[in-house]
Amino acid sequence: MTPEAILENTFGYARFRGRQREIMETILAGDDALVLMPTGGGKSLCYQIPALIRPGVAVVVSPLIALMGNQVTALRQAGVAAVSLNSSLAAAEQRRVVERMLAGELDLVYVAPERLLQPRTLDLLERCRLALFAIDEAHCVSQWGHDFRPEYLELAMLAERFPGVPRLALTATADLPTRREIVTRLHLDGARLFVHSFDRPNIRYRVAERRSGSRQLVKFIREEHPGEAGIVYCLSRAKTERVAEALSGVGVTALAYHAGLDHATRERHQRRFLVEEGVVIVATVAFGMGIDKPDVRFVAHMDMPGSIESYYQETGRAGRDGEPADAWMLYGLGDVVKRRRMIEDSEADDGRKRVEREKLDAMLAYCELASCRRANLLGYFGERLGHDCGNCDTCLEPPETRDATTEARMLLSAVYRTGERFGANYLIEHLRGEVTERARRLGHDRLSTFGVGGELKAREWRSILRQLVARGYLESDPEGYGGLRLASAAGPLLRGAEPLRLRVDRKPERQGQTRRRAANDIAESDRELWEALRAERRRLADEQGVPAFMIFSDATLRDMLLHRPANEEAFLAVNGVGNKKLERYSAAFLRVLVADGKADSV
Repeated sequence: MTPEAILENTFGYARFRGRQREIMETILAGDDALVLMPTGGGKSLCYQIPALIRPGVAVVVSPLIALMGNQVTALRQAGVAAVSLNSSLAAAEQRRVVERMLAGELDLVYVAPERLLQPRTLDLLERCRLALFAIDEAHCVSQWGHDFRPEYLELAMLAERFPGVPRLALTATADLPTRREIVTRLHLDGARLFVHSFDRPNIRYRVAERRSGSRQLVKFIREEHPGEAGIVYCLSRAKTERVAEALSGVGVTALAYHAGLDHATRERHQRRFLVEEGVVIVATVAFGMGIDKPDVRFVAHMDMPGSIESYYQETGRAGRDGEPADAWMLYGLGDVVKRRRMIEDSEADDGRKRVEREKLDAMLAYCELASCRRANLLGYFGERLGHDCGNCDTCLEPPETRDATTEARMLLSAVYRTGERFGANYLIEHLRGEVTERARRLGHDRLSTFGVGGELKAREWRSILRQLVARGYLESDPEGYGGLRLASAAGPLLRGAEPLRLRVDRKPERQGQTRRRAANDIAESDRELWEALRAERRRLADEQGVPAFMIFSDATLRDMLLHRPANEEAFLAVNGVGNKKLERYSAAFLRVLVADGKADSV
């Protein structure tokens, strides 16, 4: 059977995307490959379809049991013989999986790296006919990365122990150094490299200054994503609890998720997020990897992430179905101070700390952009966009800039004259001429810079200060105590040898006006049928105890709404309907469509 036939008959799609077909040809020929493809780009198909063609069982290395369960359930819905082999299975179930592997009855088996590396598992694999190895989330091999898993380093032994079995390493997050590290550590020197565009054009990137925190988030969700699923990231466990309570208080179904909760609570909250519709999870970075939920309509950050890699991976969990989604972030200078302190207080060596500081600087620069955010984001991963994207806040509402040379020199002078050891709040008070006990005690109220910036509001000074940090004129105290000092680049500006234009922050009432067409903006004439299709999907999902999107995604329901199939032949032509789902679900959905009276049998 050809890859095209499996794509259409099993998975219900008419055509491959990007270089999927080329990747499959590489694996089918018995060669190794490294694939970099954005979340939602179709990585899984690159090994799932070859697994159905090559003789033997495909072994998929996955870092999380939750991810295995989701993918196995989805594959079974499509009629694929897939299982996971992990500690959550009872002993009898594990024995049955082993028996089926030895009998050649399975197409794919998902295992965690820890389980794979056990001697008994390796001995089992030597007794099986193997189709391929797929190493998912391959960036976990990077010791410089944000998701490092030591067990991934040992996966290099697969090349030696199973030399005739092709290996496919896949990730959505890897800059150039990480790519090199994956190749080296997994012994993929001869592998073909497939780098897809990192662009996720359906995601709108938006960044705003944090002012009222939870109130800004509530406004965003109420106005743009009512009743829709989303993920909200916070830096601390306590903050996830506060934000979840604030959302629940205004009627949003919001659940907290962090490592401080007991295992049963985390499992229950994750299950509700996956199975129920319209649930918002408020989490630390303990949540997310392996969450294969296609209808997440927004990812919000209440605090600035520590790196572009983390930000890209976390925002990539929105809009996996290709429908419009938002990546929305609030941040403030305090985020930089907190992140810097976390770096300095860590037990990492000096080299690692230097890398983490550079990543943090790149993240701050992204936040303070006055140009296209998407172009900057893609440029970080070595991809050139070549034009403004038209789907980020800076493109949709280009920020105003102004000559801020004088104010910048005032601020730099104040930093220098006060001893290069004070934080943002004190410097702003000093520039605005606010007489405090601390200023009198230190004699700073007698300095020439005291009160020179009284005509600007504290919010305006805070914006200038943030942008000077982002542009490298100021740097935070290397000891991590929140103080600011002059960077080497500050000299020419301080002496008046160069001008400086800075972005003017938007007024609060203007923020959020870049609203895009929501994924659930269904025409009023179609609303009744849309809700009927969703209700039928929900009924079938509840009967089986699976998430609704595993029956059909929102994108598939929208295709039904567009084409209104009235018979099985027309239903099979709907995007996302394969033979198994036709057999299982066509009768139920055709009843709903025909009852509407507008179904099309052509």
